Amino acid sequence: MTLHDALKSTPRLPLDEDGGPVFEAPWQARVFAMTVQAHESGMFEWTEWAEALGKELAKDGDGSVETPGYYDRWLNAFETILRSKGVAGAGQLRELRQAWDAAARATPHGEPIELKR
Repeated sequence: MTLHDALKSTPRLPLDEDGGPVFEAPWQARVFAMTVQAHESGMFEWTEWAEALGKELAKDGDGSVETPGYYDRWLNAFETILRSKGVAGAGQLRELRQAWDAAARATPHGEPIELKR
């Protein structure tokens, strides 16, 4: 299956007129790219990914601002599949997410977010 075919089979993926994914923020493109790279490295089949994402998207919420957006759900599904494959533990992912959130809050608008070690 080509990446283009895989994208077409991805639940609710926002696509442009050329069939490419649409992102509203750089972090969305990064988590998308990490997912594609993990798939291409053989970590999981795209059908497994589509199933994990579909389960996450089924948790639609109430539409309020607290309801996670599409790529928030994508990130949750990616973390779920990483845990299920034994690639990362829940604690590791939680700490990394907290570090990124702190770095984002400390970064002036328009500047690149840098995760300090």
